[in-house]
Amino acid sequence: MARVLITGARRGIGREIALLLARAGHAVMATMRNTDGCDLAEIADRESLSILVANLDVDDDGSVAEFFATFADASEPLDILINNAGILSINAIEDETIATMQAIMNTNFFGAVRCMKAVIPPMRARGSGLIINISSISGRMTAFGMGAYCASKYALEAASEALAQEMAPFGVRVALVEPGIVATDMAVENLPSPHVGSAYPHGRRMLAFYADTGVSGPPPSVVAETVSDLVNGRITAFRTLCGPDAASFLALRNSLTDEAWIAMSDTLDDGIFFERFEAASSVG
Repeated sequence: MARVLITGARRGIGREIALLLARAGHAVMATMRNTDGCDLAEIADRESLSILVANLDVDDDGSVAEFFATFADASEPLDILINNAGILSINAIEDETIATMQAIMNTNFFGAVRCMKAVIPPMRARGSGLIINISSISGRMTAFGMGAYCASKYALEAASEALAQEMAPFGVRVALVEPGIVATDMAVENLPSPHVGSAYPHGRRMLAFYADTGVSGPPPSVVAETVSDLVNGRITAFRTLCGPDAASFLALRNSLTDEAWIAMSDTLDDGIFFERFEAASSVG
């Protein structure tokens, strides 16, 4: 069984990954910025699972360096890194603050890069290892009102693809998981609100896409199951779409030219926009 580290494991997708892999017999380190409210240790004790809950702030160079230094002993190597930590914002580019854009890039992109750079040397030297980055369909298609989030995921996809090529000769595998909309706390209870008084309709339109996620969206376990399939080798692809709407969203985007995709949103009338979207979806 493997020794696995997961970032952003306090709740949602990361928590489900930790539980599924631990129940499969793996030794899991479930890391998070703040352990308050995390029930993984309690569940691990009750079910006799190998889950260590630990503080790790992927935004902070010192926190990452100090944490990963504990794996310098080759007798207990880290076999698998799963970069899951992420944050979301929904705003038009004009409304988004530079501070928020930097925060999103720092967690979603640089946080993953910090952790990857920490495990790359020992994995390369050992000639084995697996790095799984939880991306999004937003890393392959850009949606209005989510420019900062999409930018962070595009960056993660690019870095992951480069790293996959660089590590392949050394026996280390890199993989991306690309969920669609998943019913997590981030997408339901703690969904960020667009800027109040915005001149742009795109934020509220994006909220409409998330509105029924808590009812109809797939649970975080669908992502955990995909990760498990990557870990046990049932999935060997570099990119794996995840969730029932991921493929349909990408199919819609790929069926349209850039100009047609942009033109769909060139109206301030929400009714007209959603009519256009439904028409394009039925064709795509």
